[in-house]
Amino acid sequence: MKRAIFPGSFDPITLGHYDIIERGVKLFDELIIAIGVNADKKYMFSLEERVRFIEEAFEHEPKIKVVTYKGLTVDFAKKIKADFILRGLRNPADFEFEKAIAHTNRDLAPIETVFLLTAAKTSYISSSIVRDVIRNGGDYKILVPDTVRVK
Repeated sequence: MKRAIFPGSFDPITLGHYDIIERGVKLFDELIIAIGVNADKKYMFSLEERVRFIEEAFEHEPKIKVVTYKGLTVDFAKKIKADFILRGLRNPADFEFEKAIAHTNRDLAPIETVFLLTAAKTSYISSSIVRDVIRNGGDYKILVPDTVRVK
């Protein structure tokens, strides 16, 4: 069985993430959306909200599971016996950053990183942009799946 994890903070999940997940699930027998928990980071959405946003967005897809984890992504991947780490690339800066992490992860464990390019129509979207739009009262709904709701 080919198992992959798609790690991130997903604060919140964006249409860019959604696109990578929709395309990535076709490549693997199981795709685990792994929400990393960093005690030093201030999140806009609670962990429970982020899990719910993703679970509701993909409730139709039995090959997708949503979990949370702490620590290094590569250690979590080893723990759950994932064969691959899935990552999305929006631009050349993403590639350079993700390439360094992929090389490091491969040094730490026998795991491959699979990169998918984001769709052109979502390549400009990031969670930080979405959070800024929300903070300033903009129409965030055009940037995220329908399951993302601001209180």
